[in-house]
Formats: sequence, C-alpha cells, structure tokens
Amino acid sequence: MNIKKLQIEQLESRIGLFSRTLQLPNPPTGWVKAIRLALGMSLQQLANKMSITNQSVQEIEKREKKGAITIKSLRETARALEMELVYGFVPVDGSLEKYIDKKARTLAKKIVSRTSNIMRLEDQENTNQRIEKAIKDRTARIKQELPKALWD
Repeated sequence: MNIKKLQIEQLESRIGLFSRTLQLPNPPTGWVKAIRLALGMSLQQLANKMSITNQSVQEIEKREKKGAITIKSLRETARALEMELVYGFVPVDGSLEKYIDKKARTLAKKIVSRTSNIMRLEDQENTNQRIEKAIKDRTARIKQELPKALWD
C-alpha cells in the first residue's frame, strides 16, 4: 500500500473524532475561565497552582477569549487544572480525502483545459464527454501521485 495513502487513512480516522466537536461552540468566556468558575476556583487558587500572579491568570483568560494564546500556555493551564489539552485540525471539506479530491480535480481541469485549448486552436477540439473523461482520469492520477504542485 502507498505510504501516503496509509498516512491519510490513519489521519482520517483521528480527524473523524474531532469533526463532531465542530458543532460544539466554545464557552463565551473561554475554556479556562469557564472551567475555573464551574469548579468554584478563584483566580488566586489557579495562580497558586501555576506559580504565577492573579493578573497573569486574568491575562491568560483574556488571551484565550481573544484567540491570542499559545498552545504552551493552554497546556500549562490545563496541567494546573489537572486536565489535558486536546487540539486538532478538521478539514473544511469534512475529510482529507474530499480536500485532496477537490484540489486534484481543480488541477486536472487546469491541465486538461490547457491541452484542450491548444487542440481547439489547431482545429482538433474534443467533445465535452472526452474532456470530462480526461479530467476524471487526470484527477485519479494526481490523487495517486499527490504531486507538490497540488498545493500551489
């Protein structure tokens, strides 16, 4: 089996677990503050667990809410709360396979259109069916090869 295909399949199984979380909105206050408040933990108590000041904890909560926090800070905060930080990526198209298919089809259309235009100029134009078959075939080859040009 192709190594790239195996890597994609393994990632797809992990990504599938994350895709369900897209439907869950983040707490409006951010996770850190929401969890701290739900546990009834004061700023000072969390600050003590992290060996930082109250103001630093407030800053962490503000940065998280704004989306300007580092993964390292979130991981340290999670550890202080005796939790694990979990993060991942979920393709907008729903899966890596769909994403690759979309990009491969776009590249295939570009390649086949270029060839088709040259043939039209030479008065050797193909039918729409042949062009569509050429796009389908080229898409399959691109998906198999996964050339770096796919991501340009």
